[in-house]
Amino acid sequence: MNLSELKKHYSVVIVGSGLAGLYGVLNFPEDIDILMLSKKERHQSNSSLAQGGIACVLDLENDSYDLHIEDTLVAGGRANDIEAVTQLIEEGPADVLKTIEYGVEYDRDENGELIKTLEGGHCRRRILHHKDTSGKEMVDKLVLAVEKLPNVTLSDETMVTSMSRIKNGFKVEVMRGNEYKTVYADYVLLASGGIGRVYKYTTNPSVATGDGIRLAYEMGASIKNLSYVQFHPTAFNGANREQFLISEAVRGEGAYLLNCNKERFMDRYDSRLELAPRDVVSRSVIMESRRLGSNNFYLDIRYKGEEYLKNRFPGIYAGCLSQGVDISKDLIPVFPCQHYLMGGIEVDLNARTTLPRLYAAGECACTGVHGRNRLASNSLLEALVFGRKAAEDITRCIRAGFYKVTIPEEKEADRTGAPLPKGTRTEIRDIMQRAYFVIPDEGAIHQGKKRIENILNRLKNGKFAVTADYCEALSLATIAYIILQEVDK
Repeated sequence: MNLSELKKHYSVVIVGSGLAGLYGVLNFPEDIDILMLSKKERHQSNSSLAQGGIACVLDLENDSYDLHIEDTLVAGGRANDIEAVTQLIEEGPADVLKTIEYGVEYDRDENGELIKTLEGGHCRRRILHHKDTSGKEMVDKLVLAVEKLPNVTLSDETMVTSMSRIKNGFKVEVMRGNEYKTVYADYVLLASGGIGRVYKYTTNPSVATGDGIRLAYEMGASIKNLSYVQFHPTAFNGANREQFLISEAVRGEGAYLLNCNKERFMDRYDSRLELAPRDVVSRSVIMESRRLGSNNFYLDIRYKGEEYLKNRFPGIYAGCLSQGVDISKDLIPVFPCQHYLMGGIEVDLNARTTLPRLYAAGECACTGVHGRNRLASNSLLEALVFGRKAAEDITRCIRAGFYKVTIPEEKEADRTGAPLPKGTRTEIRDIMQRAYFVIPDEGAIHQGKKRIENILNRLKNGKFAVTADYCEALSLATIAYIILQEVDK
């Protein structure tokens, strides 16, 4: 489909095709017309890379909502919104079961019972999974369901360059290659994912440049706790910018974390050892690296054996093997890197932002469920619950007969200008990696903020061509500025 084939007006525009957007779409009635925009191919998102699984309480005899709530609060440093946490954990199981109706296959035992695994920070086995490619399984099956909907238009390789509020709705400017289009929406759901590419090393795909957060910020929406960035302690320690994640579930299934001397060391920092929450383990790795003067760390799960590892972690087994590491015979080199964002666009229990008719769900939203640190495998659950809540609330508003957007007379926008200065995004990443990585550097934060502010002002006030590179650089500079502004005391 060419952009020219898109309609001028939609009831709802959804920015992003990860789990929050997909499940949101599936919770709209079929008489509401929806445009779903994917920055790249519709299967490419942080959701599709999620390995460990989805946490939910299905066995009330051996587990409870209260236990899951407490684990979430402990991991989040009790900076969580208790109402949001309660909603997530009490309503989430029904959404997880609903995904099975859409064809999602979670691992089962020989009796057909769902298998549950354990991950860091959880006191019970409550994580459902599909091998170690849980996110991909969920995204793939929900995409198939969405593609069958007659009321949904899917537009791949389509980037939102800017968005503005107009009477009763929004003006959304999009581009694909050298083609541009303006569409209008009564409601917008931002489900645009994370900010990983603001860092030099991340587990996030190339699309994770914080575009949705930038768009909301530019329109005046409240952005909350953007400095609550999670660094995963066990990313594959390789040379690539996009690091291969070694799932939390590997430690949950018994892997040991070793220092450069091939010794376990977590007992020096936390009594929960390898099963401490992610922020604790990441800080422990950094402190141990400073103590020993080495960045060489390893996971050891060799004792589980080749057959078990190939069956339980086929994606990780293959991914490590492609890097020359056989996890049944070799230690896995690991080191922390940026993984997830707990803050974002501030939303309420219905995924409403502080701006009328604008909603956000998934990683770009700050629901309050995660506090300062996300409990493993709560993210996919959050995407389902708040994607659904957004759809339900928007539907209520449409059914109430609220006015549709007033489409103004269009003026042809001038998108020409100078090319983006080479190295802009690289400089932003280098600043963030030095200033705000696991254990922040206060001196580098202050200097970095001043430099980022200069970059942002140049991007905003200079006459640059509206390209994907420019828009992503603008998003990254905006994200970096907000983070460093929050933490620059």
